[in-house]
Amino acid sequence: MLVHDQEDPEHPDHAVSRELIEVLSNAVDAAGRTLEIVRIPAPATGFDDEGPVDYSYVNHLVVNGGVIACTFDDPNDARALAVLEQVYPGRRVVGVDARELYARGGGIHCITQQQPG
Repeated sequence: MLVHDQEDPEHPDHAVSRELIEVLSNAVDAAGRTLEIVRIPAPATGFDDEGPVDYSYVNHLVVNGGVIACTFDDPNDARALAVLEQVYPGRRVVGVDARELYARGGGIHCITQQQPG
């Protein structure tokens, strides 16, 4: 289970991130097995020209043979892509700058899930 890990103690999401990781680390599934928690770093960027941002590497898309991952021209982009490569062995992980998507309310996974009616 991938968990958004906000490492910066000054970031508003830090406390929530710590609490979520603790709760999930002590949780079990329906069969009583402990959950495997994989921390993926949160982007270091907390603000852009418009104010706070909600960037996350968890919002990615798994496709045949690959993973399309959000990047943000952020110091943690490479670390996050490396985690995704470990989580999805045998798939090519490609980062795509998702700042414009997030500016409009979504990420790569969000924008790829709707089917025309």
